[in-house]
Amino acid sequence: MKDLSGASFQTRAVHAGERAPRGEFTPVATPIWPTVGYLYESMDDLDAVFARTRPGHVYLRYSNPTVEAFENAVANLERAEAAQAYGSGMAAIHSALLGCGVKAGASVLAALDLYGATHTLLNSLLSTMGVTVHMVDVGDLDRVESTLRETKPVCLLVESISNPLLKVADVPALASLAHRHGASLLVDNTFASPWLCNPLTLGADYAIHSATKYLSGHGDVLAGVVATTQENKNKLFELNKLVGSVLGPFEAWLALRGLKTLPLRVKQQCVNALQVAKWLESHPRVRKVNHPGLLSHPHHALAESLFQGRGYGGVLSFEIKDADREQVFRFMESLRVCLPATTLGDIYSLALHPATSSHRSLTEEERARVGIPEGLVRLSLGIESPEDILADLKAALEKK
Repeated sequence: MKDLSGASFQTRAVHAGERAPRGEFTPVATPIWPTVGYLYESMDDLDAVFARTRPGHVYLRYSNPTVEAFENAVANLERAEAAQAYGSGMAAIHSALLGCGVKAGASVLAALDLYGATHTLLNSLLSTMGVTVHMVDVGDLDRVESTLRETKPVCLLVESISNPLLKVADVPALASLAHRHGASLLVDNTFASPWLCNPLTLGADYAIHSATKYLSGHGDVLAGVVATTQENKNKLFELNKLVGSVLGPFEAWLALRGLKTLPLRVKQQCVNALQVAKWLESHPRVRKVNHPGLLSHPHHALAESLFQGRGYGGVLSFEIKDADREQVFRFMESLRVCLPATTLGDIYSLALHPATSSHRSLTEEERARVGIPEGLVRLSLGIESPEDILADLKAALEKK
């Protein structure tokens, strides 16, 4: 700090204690850097950072040391060259679509059973801007290839584990098909997390996360991130400078802190989910359970192969037999351990009614096409005792 000892009290009150020289130490935990701007010894240095010919930071909308630490951590866990962070998962998906060339006149091929907001982004926003969107069951590889051949999309967008029906995408096969027809493969890896799946190592071009969910894991931060190549990251960086959908340093710090316990949390969540799924499958009030860990699931063998025995995910969905909306609402109101909240991937077990929340923006006909009935409940398992979770579900299902 320059000597301001001769300055007025008013000036010293503003500058005192700031910009102290950095000592010969490295903090164990990444600090929060809330500053908007940065100083350099010379304007030549500042110019070089602006030009990106030397590393550094110039403005919070461009980059930030705390955000960069989170990006580097995600890139490492996803075995990617780089990552770009965002203020939400939807901002991450939107930016990845733009980054891979989605624009007026372009075509996009997407999985039929995507998260509701992603479905709406494609069909109610991008479609009004001249983008042609095609939806397909990505489990039907022959249909995927024929649609790729016919529509010539710039990208194929899928979820590694779909929301809320828990279908598993054959990422290596889909990557091969997409690249054969000149399309990029974008994988929303939120449900699987990097603990279960690294899409880029399987051929995908982008791995996208709502970091609000498993990455941060504690229900206290909204964030998104895209892991990809350095070349793609450069495109995303320039886009984000213009759009400004940046992740703040406080949120980045929370997400980075949560990331440290990702394997511990997801291991327990996978164990809980499989135990609950098996129990629900035998309950007389349950018509159907969707979870890749069940032998009855059509993608069980694929999940076993892709996830290398680490688990099958911490989310399941189940259909209450002959239940209408009112009956599902009463069931959810009866829960005590499982909380009726509109998110997932937390340390808490969370129950959600897709028809009125995550997929509310879809019409009744669209939900029927995807396969989301009124009686469907999505359950994201937390890290509580599985015995307490089962007792809670039992009491709510059997309540008259």
